[in-house]
Amino acid sequence: MTATLVTIEGDIRDYAWGTPGGISRVLGRPAPDAPEAELWLGAHPSAPSRAVTGAAGWTDLAEWERSGAGRVPYLLKVLSAVSPLSLQAHPTPEQALEGFARENAEGIPIDARERNYKDPYSKPELIVALEDGFEALCGFRPVDETIAEVDALSAAATDAGLDEAPFARWRALLAGDDGIRAAFVWLLDGGADVEALIASVTQIAAQHPDRFELPGRLAAGYPGDPGVAAALMLNHVTLAAGESLWLPAGNVHAYLRGTGMELMGPSDNVLRGGLTPKHVDTGELGRVLDFTGGEPPHLAPVPVADSVVSYRPRSLASGADVAFELLDVSADARIETGSPAIGIVVEGEFRITGPEGTRSLERGESVFVTDAATLEVRGAGRLFIATA
Repeated sequence: MTATLVTIEGDIRDYAWGTPGGISRVLGRPAPDAPEAELWLGAHPSAPSRAVTGAAGWTDLAEWERSGAGRVPYLLKVLSAVSPLSLQAHPTPEQALEGFARENAEGIPIDARERNYKDPYSKPELIVALEDGFEALCGFRPVDETIAEVDALSAAATDAGLDEAPFARWRALLAGDDGIRAAFVWLLDGGADVEALIASVTQIAAQHPDRFELPGRLAAGYPGDPGVAAALMLNHVTLAAGESLWLPAGNVHAYLRGTGMELMGPSDNVLRGGLTPKHVDTGELGRVLDFTGGEPPHLAPVPVADSVVSYRPRSLASGADVAFELLDVSADARIETGSPAIGIVVEGEFRITGPEGTRSLERGESVFVTDAATLEVRGAGRLFIATA
């Protein structure tokens, strides 16, 4: 099949955590006052991208997939957060397939609030900061770092005349066998001792806002939520523009604030553990989590040409390449795609030529390439291309 180029557009999702006008500013459009959380570009049936010009016999990418023409093996998003997203993780392909079948067998409607698995696919993801200051929680810290944080909180509790027992319990769990799992599950399961712990952490954060800024901020948005303490068990990172994180299946994470370009598996399966008014299923979340402590999962960009850098993740478990890649193009280049591709311009203007035709894109415009192809790119600015 010869690749054709189709200009496309997607809807902006208005989730409450979105930045007012955040997506529009990236796209060079007038910015509204309403929250703008995510722009989706892909074929996911929840919000498939629509064809604008160049399509033959289909109106959106979900319809293109149903026609048998091919599959878009990823979902590309522009994300902008002014407040924290939920504490969450995503399943492996096997877990997604099993969970989707299980919930179907249980008769849970796809759009039900308590539904965990909305499709049978996994959702590993990478995010590239589009501006300085993108902030996230990602993966468990080494256990000794968390113990040191608990000790600091316990000392502050003593100084404030608060009960130290919940902190001693937290520390004991961390120091025991499989300490990260035991402590994290204990926190998310709640109970009277955890409620007392969260109340104390919230009071300590108010008394020491510089030292314990993060739990104070989280408590202000989600008072009493176990995620206020659970967040202290995670790596807390702030990215500069162009820096990236790779979040494979099982990685617990939460974006806190900032704007980025996100590439992920074509799925909407999210297992939540806190910091959200949405459905929380701590049991299912615990089943899919990787409880290994370690360093933040930074993903280094790799130059592949004078004007192109590649963000291509590798499976942290097996070392095998994950089947998608995000290219960041700044000037003229020749691009080889291994699958259908999606491009979006966030700065400047570009002209893209494929086997059948040329599309000129201004800032904020997007294109879909229907098959693997060699693309000649001309222009200057910033063009992101997703491929597999």
